Amino acid sequence: MQHSLEQQSVTEIMSPTILIIDSGVGGLSVYSEIVKLLPAACYLYVFDNDGFPYGTKEESFIIERVIQITQQMAQRYTIDLVVVACNTASTITLPRLRDTFDFPIIGVVPAIKPAAQMTRNGVIGLLATRGTIQREYTYALIKQFATDCQIEMLGASSLVELAERKLRREKVSLQAVYDAVKEWLQLTIIPDTIILGCTHFPLLKEELQQVFPKGTCFVDSGAAIARRAVFLLGKGKSAPLVKQHNVAFCTVKDPKTTLLLPVLSEYGFERLEILANNERKA
Repeated sequence: MQHSLEQQSVTEIMSPTILIIDSGVGGLSVYSEIVKLLPAACYLYVFDNDGFPYGTKEESFIIERVIQITQQMAQRYTIDLVVVACNTASTITLPRLRDTFDFPIIGVVPAIKPAAQMTRNGVIGLLATRGTIQREYTYALIKQFATDCQIEMLGASSLVELAERKLRREKVSLQAVYDAVKEWLQLTIIPDTIILGCTHFPLLKEELQQVFPKGTCFVDSGAAIARRAVFLLGKGKSAPLVKQHNVAFCTVKDPKTTLLLPVLSEYGFERLEILANNERKA
């Protein structure tokens, strides 16, 4: 009986530390899903705003930055799990990250499989950044799961900045959202299922619902990533840790980051620090 109580005490102080990385604040949409299932975890959120946006950058640039950020955070914290909360970065950095680090790493990929199961008219829209649309990995997913569907792909990088503006509580007009996707709205058959293939886009779901026809389904990978995180942390073992406060990090401080402070606080991040590295290429 005494042994059982001791085991319970150890379990109570084990708090996994989850590192989430994105170029901007889009990864907060993934964090929101994970924290629903793992509310007691410690969360470290790094948004590489000095390299923002990843969707328009070269592969070598993204790989170097994500690896260096992960290394810096691993030197400061005991990391139990990393989530690369960016579709573009995930499609190109995961092999290198998994070769470099021992802790489990989850990436975000377009939700093509569930979209193929949900569509009613067989027309699916993949709304993503140019970087995600151009990746061979994306085409492999389509070939594997959606060969019977018509896939319309649209690079809408302008929506990334609109999502950032929304979180900074700046005005986002429906006209700007409409303009970003209007070529789909002019199709003979409009996609009835839209894959939000960038973690920023769920932050604009309300606006997108007003622009697309009523009944359009929107699907993203957030909930699936959360379930995967639960599985990996339940499967592995974590050293006993004292519960730490959630901390957000940026890579450059500017007026825009100051505007994000109230939002980060609402999401449960008690402070914002700068993750500086003079060797990182800007």
